[in-house]
Amino acid sequence: MTTAPPHVAVIGSGPAGLYAAEALVKQTDDNVRVDVLDRLPTPYGLVRYGVAPDHKSIKSIARYLQRVLENPAVRFFGCVELGRDVSRTDLLDCYDAVIYSTGAMVDRHLGVPGEDLPGSVAATDFVNWYCGHPDAADHAFDLTAEEVAVIGVGNVAVDVVRILAKTVEELRETDIPEHVMEALAASKVRRVHMVGRRGPAQAKFTTKELRELGELPGVSVHVRPEDMELDPASAELAESDRHVRGNVKVLNGWTGDPDEDRPRRIDVRFWRAPVEILGTERVEGLRVERTRLDESGRVTGTGEYETLPVGMVLRSVGYQSVALEGVPFDERSFVVPNEGGRIVGPDGVVPREYVAGWIKRGPTGVVGTNKSDAAETVRNLLADLDPDGPRPARTIEELLESRGLRVVTYADWLNLDAAEIELARSLGRGERVKLARWEAMRSACHPG
Repeated sequence: MTTAPPHVAVIGSGPAGLYAAEALVKQTDDNVRVDVLDRLPTPYGLVRYGVAPDHKSIKSIARYLQRVLENPAVRFFGCVELGRDVSRTDLLDCYDAVIYSTGAMVDRHLGVPGEDLPGSVAATDFVNWYCGHPDAADHAFDLTAEEVAVIGVGNVAVDVVRILAKTVEELRETDIPEHVMEALAASKVRRVHMVGRRGPAQAKFTTKELRELGELPGVSVHVRPEDMELDPASAELAESDRHVRGNVKVLNGWTGDPDEDRPRRIDVRFWRAPVEILGTERVEGLRVERTRLDESGRVTGTGEYETLPVGMVLRSVGYQSVALEGVPFDERSFVVPNEGGRIVGPDGVVPREYVAGWIKRGPTGVVGTNKSDAAETVRNLLADLDPDGPRPARTIEELLESRGLRVVTYADWLNLDAAEIELARSLGRGERVKLARWEAMRSACHPG
């Protein structure tokens, strides 16, 4: 009697989830069935909703991930949310194994007074808005202030700074939703402060991303010379680490006098720790303290303060995952405890449940890091499968139908994909313009 191929659920259709689906197919020589479930009607996760819209080369990763979804062994179930539409128990009833790859969905907090004032916003919300995420479609950002602060010196912070500094004409060929373009067209922002607690040698942005800021037409980028002074350990790092050396070289090129003739300006501010967001009804300023590294390499304050006259603060100080109902979770590291992707609970390894991506290892690495990460998880999953063990009690189709849920299939997603391409054509804008509101997306998925 031939044993039926294993049936695995992957929760999340971002790079981690789709690389896991790909690894399942490759490591079983196609002898597997994989269902990829996502709460959104669209696949690709952060490739669609996190990569900056003007970075088209990185967004091309979607074309690679598309091939995974086109494999006959893989199915896409959009608009199915874990915890709302299906439970952990439901999944274990329907599948031989489950891989959770839900990413890191919320921003870390600064923990300073005034953080909850209107005008103090998480960079994630702003990124979701300009990337067309349906959860952020109706968010409103007050762009009437001439000066804005972006807290953080990683690639997300650089993306946010660049979008704020670009003109609408420069963004028209991107897939930014039309209502977002209209809001950006009315923006009064002319000066952006990018603020980092540590120095240039500790900054997390890549040299390529950083260099792009200096290539923006009509934008002057400035770094204070005193902010580029390196302590001995940082100077040694700049000598030995090619990445740090490249960043320091680019930043040193911006230490001259700013070009006052350019209409927009970016100030990169190192050694500044936010201590309070000022204002009564909304953000009116950001108070920062000058910092340094102590003997152990930790950031410490110097007692020197200054106030930046900004009307909006965007916080980009890292992401963290959120707990999934019923799944073990470490509230300190914000990941699911695991060994090589095998979930570990209070009583040891949890059978048939696995993790991949940021919820497994934290928000580290680049998009491609998820490939080897997912491959490790899948190797362990396949090693654990018991071919003689009990099989799923029911199918996911039976479950969803019993609850009256209308899912988005891969064919439905292609309808939405075509609608966005047609919208761009009708507006004379690039390759696609995203539909960002839930109802418009559902209608495009199910035309007629």
